[in-house]
Amino acid sequence: MEPATPAAPAVRETLERLLASETFGRSERARRLLRYLVEREQAGEGDRLKGLSIAMDVFGKDGDFDSATDAVVRVQAGRLRELLEHYFANEGIAEPVRIAIPRGGYVPSYELNAIRLAAEAKPAGSGQAAPPSAEHLENSAPTEAAPLMPTPAASASSLTRQLRFFWAAMVLVIAMLGVLVVRQGNAFFHDRDAAAPVETAGATSSVASQPFESLPLIYMAIKADGPEAARVAASLRAGLAGFDTIDFIGRDADATRESSADPVSFVFDVIPGPAAGDVMIELQSVATGRVLLSRNLTSAESAPGAVENNVASLLTSTIPASGAIYSYIDQSDIQTSQIGCLVLNDRYYLDQSGKTHEAAYRCLEKLVGEGTKSSLVYSELASLQLEAVNNHYAYPPGATIEQAMSFAHRAIQMGPMSPHAHRAYGYLNSRLGNTDEAIRWMRKSYELNPYDLGMAAAYGYGLIFAGKYQEGTPILGHAVETFSGHPTWWDYGLFLGALMQGDTKRAAIASESLRTTASKSHYLAARLIGAKISGRDKLASQLANELTAEFPKFAADPRATFVDRKYPADLTDRLVQSLRSAGIGNPS
Repeated sequence: MEPATPAAPAVRETLERLLASETFGRSERARRLLRYLVEREQAGEGDRLKGLSIAMDVFGKDGDFDSATDAVVRVQAGRLRELLEHYFANEGIAEPVRIAIPRGGYVPSYELNAIRLAAEAKPAGSGQAAPPSAEHLENSAPTEAAPLMPTPAASASSLTRQLRFFWAAMVLVIAMLGVLVVRQGNAFFHDRDAAAPVETAGATSSVASQPFESLPLIYMAIKADGPEAARVAASLRAGLAGFDTIDFIGRDADATRESSADPVSFVFDVIPGPAAGDVMIELQSVATGRVLLSRNLTSAESAPGAVENNVASLLTSTIPASGAIYSYIDQSDIQTSQIGCLVLNDRYYLDQSGKTHEAAYRCLEKLVGEGTKSSLVYSELASLQLEAVNNHYAYPPGATIEQAMSFAHRAIQMGPMSPHAHRAYGYLNSRLGNTDEAIRWMRKSYELNPYDLGMAAAYGYGLIFAGKYQEGTPILGHAVETFSGHPTWWDYGLFLGALMQGDTKRAAIASESLRTTASKSHYLAARLIGAKISGRDKLASQLANELTAEFPKFAADPRATFVDRKYPADLTDRLVQSLRSAGIGNPS
């Protein structure tokens, strides 16, 4: 049986975490080479990954490059293979996707990783963390030891700790009993779930370990001085405060606490980098001491005007449900109900299939039945309800925009400063054709957290669907270029914006990113238009046949779909005209 091939968004997520990792933190050449190889392969250009093209595109060689006398490509590819093996054996052991560069060539390969972090983790009380790489030890400046690792306690405090564990256990028991009582009182949700079970990928397998509404708890520890460190710390603090997918504390974790009692707690350390003016940001698990991310910012990267973009990229790859923190928790089997549901929700937007939509919807719906007070839950439920309407999903039965709007109203009431709530409300208004309201709410979501590139992407997407292509395309394009682990709807929005701006090359590249996603009429249409633009007539013919076979109603009258989805009139005309030239649609 052939192993499953990871989807493009999952590969991009892994690539983003890998490039920001400690293992690759000291090798700019390795990062540049890996990004080039993966992005070219994902764009369908694996056949171009030869020594000469790599030498010219990555290492700046000219057309006279001779691999027989210059071994730079072979040497750097060998180094890259070693770093990949080291990363996936240590820092990235829990990555859901493994990336490799098979020997004898330069085309990356991908496979799903069956290893679970829980099988590799040290016992909670062992006090042992994953050892840092030799490269890290050699290059890191000495710093004060972070108060994250368990230390031997004096005998006088032993009884205190035991009592603390006892009372913590009692609180957990009481909380569990409360959840059970709530569950018993919600027979409607229990009976419906029992009648139609859906796989939720362990979303509630470890509810007993944490309160069901817990979110990742984030601390900060500033251990570097100087203006660069101050700017990095200020940007990091401002960014973390804007995310509603975490609970941000803003101070160092208490060194006297039992770290094993904090399975969903993490700390950002801001420490001196290897060179003068450098600032290192490290993200660690409080419970295990494992480093999830290590990123060195040079003095230029932490300069005013640059530090915000770099911190935004770092936080977007770590803090949302698609980021390193949620991935680590999910792989560790310690998630709470809310964390598990948000992971499922993120998987839907990567996959966009009826199955993943139903799993996410049922999970969030169950939290509502249990009396959640989370604005985030209602925000995502509102968006999923609208997705059910747009894509005619079977679940929930009878989905309506009115029900979606009811969820969105509740989210705003619960979280008047929630970026997710504002984004969901803007999304709904866009679907209803309330263009000005949609832009107003999406702009507010972006202003509430400019460090979340997902909010920037949503704002840019909203502007494009309001016909403001000159304003929206640069915003969305910047988000796409800054964060390689983005979901595919960013690429679709960029395709539309670039097409309307006359940037056909950029539109074609964006359309190629949709090739490994779930089959959707508008995605296939974008790919068809992109193939036609690029002069790839054979591919265009194949896509036209696929579109006609899978979506005959759309193929017969694409205009009706675009009008129903409230596309701007000029965008609708351009898409219909482009599809007609490719043989799709009624010529009359």
